[in-house]
This record gives sequence, C-alpha cells and structure tokens, in this order.
Amino acid sequence: MNCRDAARRLPGYIDGAIPSKDHAIIREHLDACGECRDLLESYRRLSVCLAKVERVAPPADLATRIRVQAAHSVSPWVSVRRTWSSAFLGFQDIFGRLAVPATGGILTALVVFVLIVQNVLIGVPMGVVANDLPLNLVQPARLESLAPFPVPGVVASEGHPDSGVLVLQATLNAQGEVVSYNILSGPNDAAVKHQIDQVLLFSRFRPEISFGRPTDGGQVLISFSEVRVHG
Repeated sequence: MNCRDAARRLPGYIDGAIPSKDHAIIREHLDACGECRDLLESYRRLSVCLAKVERVAPPADLATRIRVQAAHSVSPWVSVRRTWSSAFLGFQDIFGRLAVPATGGILTALVVFVLIVQNVLIGVPMGVVANDLPLNLVQPARLESLAPFPVPGVVASEGHPDSGVLVLQATLNAQGEVVSYNILSGPNDAAVKHQIDQVLLFSRFRPEISFGRPTDGGQVLISFSEVRVHG
C-alpha cells in the first residue's frame, strides 16, 4: 500500500470503520512510514478536540412527537403477523401432544452425553507446567501490546500518588477486538473515555481460546502501571 491509499483510509482507521484486513495492512504501512504516522497523529488530535465539543440537547418534546407519529403509522405487516401467530398457536397445540415422548428421549440423550463427557475429561490437567506451553482447554484473553498514547487526566498530581491510577476492564470478541470496557477506577469524563477508545483501538489483544478456537467474551484487566489478565 502506498501513502496515497493509506491517507484516504486513515480517518476510517482511527475511527475503526474499515475492515480488519485493511486495518492490518495500514498498520504495517504506518510502521514503516513516518509521514503517514504524522498525518495519523494530526487526525488523532483533531478527534480529541472534537470530543470536547458540547453536544446540542434535543428538543424536550422530541420523544412525544416520535410516539405520536408512530401511533399514526400502521405497518402493512400487522395483519400478516397476526395470521402467522394464529397459525403458529394452532400447530403448537397439535404438535404439543406429540412432543412429550420426544422430549423424554432428548433428555435421556443429554444425560448420557454429560456422563460421557465427564468421564472423558477426568484427569485432564488444567494447570500450566513450568517452562512449557499452555495446553489448557480454555486459555484466557491477554494483552499483546498497548498503544503508547497518553491519556489526559491519568497523570498523578503532586502530593497525591494515587490520583493518576486508571484501571479498566475490556471485553473482547473472537477477533481480539475490544467491544466494550468499564472504568473500574480513575477519571471518567468524556475526554478520557474518547482517548481510551483510541488507545484500545491501536492496541493488540489475543482473544480467549476455548478448545483451540477463539471465542467471544474474553476479559482483560488493564492499568497504566500494570497489566493483568482476568479470566
């Protein structure tokens, strides 16, 4: 990728609005191109300034006007949904009596499956052997590298060594991307949250691994003096 193509994608890159494949290609280009890094930094500063702009409050009667407009609007699918609901209730009544024997068979199969899995997994080591690779069936998510962006408001003030502590818990998806986070301690204003979004966007995470496959829901506990994994 050349500088021209990278420059056109930098706004979407900083906002997380481009595909993950293009995101990786642009990151490799930024590692080798100082001019594009400077342009990215200017975009980042602009986004921080825009985050400080006060939002315009909506009209006080907006919700009432929306409800009134919705009440006067009639969906053409209302009659279709009602017909479908009536038909579904009829089939449910017919097949409900037939489902009782089938339910008993399904429950028996589930019990047998649980017993087999329990017997197979007995004795499987769940710990990590020293000086060996982790072989657990479930490996927690972890932070690979944290973006080196400063976060405003997370600098300890003089005479108050704990005032600069910022601890947050990030939740990842199966691609190792942050889908949400909670600030557990530290500053919690809009400017800090916007800067945290940028830091998490440019950081690298490994998702939670379950039976050899990446899964959603992995959580990582991050502070700016220490990084710990929360399984």
